[in-house]
Amino acid sequence: MAVKDIAYLGPEASFTYLAAKGIFPQENLQPFTSIPECIEAVAEGKVDLAVVPIENTLEGTVPLTLDYLFHEVNVFVIGELVSKIQQHLLVHPQNAERWEQLEKIYSHPHALAQCHKYLYYRLSQVPLQQYGSTAAAAKLVAENPDQLIGAIANASAAEKYGLTIAQENIHDFHFNHTRFFVISRENTRIDEAHKRPDKKTTILLTLPTDRSGALHQVLSVFAWRQLNLSKIESRPLKTALGEYFFLIDVLADEEEPMMRGAMEELGALGCTVKPLGTYYTYETP
Repeated sequence: MAVKDIAYLGPEASFTYLAAKGIFPQENLQPFTSIPECIEAVAEGKVDLAVVPIENTLEGTVPLTLDYLFHEVNVFVIGELVSKIQQHLLVHPQNAERWEQLEKIYSHPHALAQCHKYLYYRLSQVPLQQYGSTAAAAKLVAENPDQLIGAIANASAAEKYGLTIAQENIHDFHFNHTRFFVISRENTRIDEAHKRPDKKTTILLTLPTDRSGALHQVLSVFAWRQLNLSKIESRPLKTALGEYFFLIDVLADEEEPMMRGAMEELGALGCTVKPLGTYYTYETP
């Protein structure tokens, strides 16, 4: 079997890299600097698959991923990866004794938000700087030993870039996990080991008109068929204030008769539906 090229939000040792490596240990992982670049690489046929973050326990949905899937490309979700997230404060080894005197801390905006309480109470005097990824922030610290700066990232990033963990597990809540989507041009499914038994289908839709009860009608489509929804979320349509599209996760296979009937009824109601496919969920190290 040919080795697949898989895009991920890099650089190496990012949380996305660890998730991708956990499920695709033998494939060719290619780092990209942004989520849109990862998704576009799939849409344009530059890679076979992409792994991108979609939701975090503490910070919720990653808006950039969701908006890009709705507005910009026609691709499918063929798998979902769930990884435990542990955030550490990293510094260059020569600054290990001066970590409380840091002049700036770099990290991905979600990582900074996940560590809000720690940063507020322990390092409130230190400016925070958003960066493209946690691993990129760690790489920046490693390349600038003369600057008294730190990064929030994982232990793999510390090892990869030769940094010291000044403070461990600084995230605000112990149960901190991130969901990642595996993106493909084809509506297929990955069938690796260690998957959860239940299937999930994600759809994106807009309501037929701005009328009273429209969302209730949509939810009723699933309710009377006893199709369980694990998530529903609205995002701006980017057309006018008060206009939204919805992400809906359904714990069912899109090929089941009840799901096919639900899709037909949504169309009959006047909804615009963009299915992203049915997939399994995998726990990664």
